Amino acid sequence: MSQFRHRLEFLPVWLVARTLGLLPRAAALRVGATVGATFYHCYPRLVRVGRRNLALALPALPPEQHQRILRRLYWHLGRQLAEFCMLPKHRPGNVDRFFEVRHLERFFAAQQQGKGVLILTGHLGAWELSSFMTSMAGHPLKFVIRPLDNPFVNELVNRYRGLYGNRPIGKQVAARGLLQAMSQGEWAGILLDQNSAPPQGVFVPFFGVQACTNAGMAKIALRTGAPVVPSFTVWEESLGKYVMYVDEPLPTLRSGDEQADVVANTAQYAAVTEKWIRRYPEQWLWVHRRWKTRPAGEPALY
Repeated sequence: MSQFRHRLEFLPVWLVARTLGLLPRAAALRVGATVGATFYHCYPRLVRVGRRNLALALPALPPEQHQRILRRLYWHLGRQLAEFCMLPKHRPGNVDRFFEVRHLERFFAAQQQGKGVLILTGHLGAWELSSFMTSMAGHPLKFVIRPLDNPFVNELVNRYRGLYGNRPIGKQVAARGLLQAMSQGEWAGILLDQNSAPPQGVFVPFFGVQACTNAGMAKIALRTGAPVVPSFTVWEESLGKYVMYVDEPLPTLRSGDEQADVVANTAQYAAVTEKWIRRYPEQWLWVHRRWKTRPAGEPALY
C-alpha cells in the first residue's frame, strides 16, 4: 500500500517536471512563477512561519515589507521549480545567457592544498542550479542531503542533480562521506542554514538570535584541514541572470579547545550566510522554522 501511495504521489510530480522541462524557457519560468504565487495562498501556515522569522531576523522592517519579501520569495521559488525541471536541457555552452560565475579560481586555489574543498552555501537563490552548473563545467560535487520521503521522487530529483556527476551523501552518513570525499581531494557542498538539534548542532548567533546549527562542517574542517569556501548563487535582476559568487576561503579558527573551536567556526559560517541573506532577503527560504530548537530553558518561538 505504501509503494502504491508513493507511486500515486509521484505521478503529478513527474508530470510537472516533464511539462516544465519541455516548455520554452520563458514560458516555463512564467508558469513556475505562477505556481509559486499560488502556493503562497494555499499554505498559510508556512506564510505564518515566514512572518515570524522575518519579525525575529529583520525587526526594523515594517510588516508590509515582510509581506513583500514573502510574496517575492514564493515567486522566486516557483521559478526555481521551473529551473530545476529544465536541468536536463542544459549543455555546456548554452547557459551563458542566464548564468555566470565570478571567482571560480578560488575553488581551484583551495583545491591545490590537496585536502579537498568544503563549500559553504545555503537555501538562498538558485542553490540547485549552482551545483548543477559546477558539475556541468567539469567539477562534480558531493553534497549532503536528507533523502526525500517518497523514494520515486527522491530518485528523480537525484537523477537530475547527478546528470553531470554530482553525488549525494545521505545525512545519516554525512561525517563518513565527507571525510572520504576530503581524503580523495573532492569538492563537497553543505547547506548550513537549517535548524539542527544537539548533539549534531551547536547554538550560534544568526540574525542576533541563537540558532542551533549543524556543526559537521566545522568538525570536518578542523579534522582534515580542508579549506571552507563560501559560495552563493543569486538572481541579479539588473543583469537578468544568475550569478554564482565564490568568496575567499574562511580561516579555520584553532585555539586548542576542540569544542570551543567547533562553536567558533560554526558561528563564522553562520555569520557569512547571514551576510548573504541580508543582501538578497527575497531569495532565502524564510518559511523554514530556522529557530525551532531552543537553548535549555528558553520558550518556543513558534
